[in-house]
Amino acid sequence: MSPHDRTPWDQYFMNIARVVSSRATCDRKHVGAVIVRDKTILSTGYNGSIRGMPHCSESGHMMEDGHCVATIHAEMNAVIQAARNGVRIEGASIYITASPCWGCFKALANAGIQRICFGEFYREERSFRVAERLNIQMVHIPLAPGDTVSVPPAEGPRHG
Repeated sequence: MSPHDRTPWDQYFMNIARVVSSRATCDRKHVGAVIVRDKTILSTGYNGSIRGMPHCSESGHMMEDGHCVATIHAEMNAVIQAARNGVRIEGASIYITASPCWGCFKALANAGIQRICFGEFYREERSFRVAERLNIQMVHIPLAPGDTVSVPPAEGPRHG
């Protein structure tokens, strides 16, 4: 393999975020996140229940306004994992299989994330407008053809 055939960094980290999403425990949507600085992975996260609580896949969903609120989003779990391990994430990039919801965007901005790379658009447009005002880059890295992060396919895409 020549150096010209190597996977570009952005795609490499997005591919890892897709693998991380395979650990998600809410079957409404599998999302993975990877926080990176200087081409080094600092933290990962996927959407899942509070530690010690049953997973949605085991006990069902806690639905409010059409959303499952039992889970912690992948981005927040990546930030929490970094905090639990004393890892500084200010100035880092995050790779997420879906663009962040408004709550996650606000937390990422306050955590000092400077670049948000996402695989698919997910609901929230105001994050893009605010990101521009805050000089936070929002970068779309399209999912590879045939690559999916939403499950289960039998029920069609649903959003948690």
